[in-house]
Amino acid sequence: MVADIGRQPVKDDTGSMYYSLCDGCRLCHQGAKMVLFITGVCGRDCYYCPISSERKNVDSTYANERMVESDQDVLEEARGMDALGTGITGGEPLARLERTLYYIRLLKAEFGQEHHIHLYTCTAPSRDVLMQLKDAGLDELRMHPPRELWDHFYGSKYHDSLKQAIELGMSAGIEIPAIAKVPEIERAIVKAGAFLNLNELEFSDTNSQAMKQRNYRLRDAVSNAVQGSETLAHEIVLNSSANIRYCSSRFKDAIQLRQRLKRTASRIAREFDEITDDGTIVYGEIRGDLAKARTVIQTLGVPQEMYACIDKERIELAWWILDDIAEELAGFEKSIVERYPLKDGLVVERIPL
Repeated sequence: MVADIGRQPVKDDTGSMYYSLCDGCRLCHQGAKMVLFITGVCGRDCYYCPISSERKNVDSTYANERMVESDQDVLEEARGMDALGTGITGGEPLARLERTLYYIRLLKAEFGQEHHIHLYTCTAPSRDVLMQLKDAGLDELRMHPPRELWDHFYGSKYHDSLKQAIELGMSAGIEIPAIAKVPEIERAIVKAGAFLNLNELEFSDTNSQAMKQRNYRLRDAVSNAVQGSETLAHEIVLNSSANIRYCSSRFKDAIQLRQRLKRTASRIAREFDEITDDGTIVYGEIRGDLAKARTVIQTLGVPQEMYACIDKERIELAWWILDDIAEELAGFEKSIVERYPLKDGLVVERIPL
């Protein structure tokens, strides 16, 4: 399969490459998709699966990093980042089909039909399951066939599911790690009018042993990416007439996650929070005798909107104000805090004053 003459892919600074983006990828570029992890249960055991030990084979649901205990958790997480869509993943979300259908309907009912939803599955859904997904409101299906079928994809049950999903009006494609050339899949997606997403193969805590046994090596000392995966992906993209997109591990960290954090930060940031270029928030923190600290702050004329008392444990305020008045707060524990703009967000850095 030879690339069209004159057809040039878009390539960004992270190494990602594509000719055109499906709607799901376009929204991911904007950091506008919430990740809804339906369950860690999965009937497959792919050696390269990067899912964490905390989630693998555990039947729990997460909206982004938030464990879901109620519908409100899902809706609040989506509102908090001003999500324009949702990516449903796992584990295997279709192992909990009714749960998956429920959340698709919930999100569509709350945010409207324009809220774009795509779903990843390791299975080849039957026509009946595809119809249920379509009726619930699923917009896009991404299938992950087993490695042993990649060279025999054309005419397989995954090929049939791909064609049927498109016939039912959904966008559909194949998403796999870039570890081998896949001419059979390319041929099938060209015929079906589908897409192929290639992801850079990465080491994780849970797959590292299996990857080493197969002689995979790290690309460099500062990345989890596998040596040679990106080179192979670029070769596939450049020599194909199929609609292919390659997503690098750097893209996921430098673009996708950062944009999602920025969207969230812009929604939750208080007047005194500073939003960084990485989407984290920075503020000052005071611990100790809070009544006394508050008296000092008020005496110094700090505007009320520039500080807040949190759970009777600490006062949070503009970091630049705390830096200016630090000497007036001798005896208190003071620091500048940078953290992710999430519920109980990870503290990235704490600088004592």
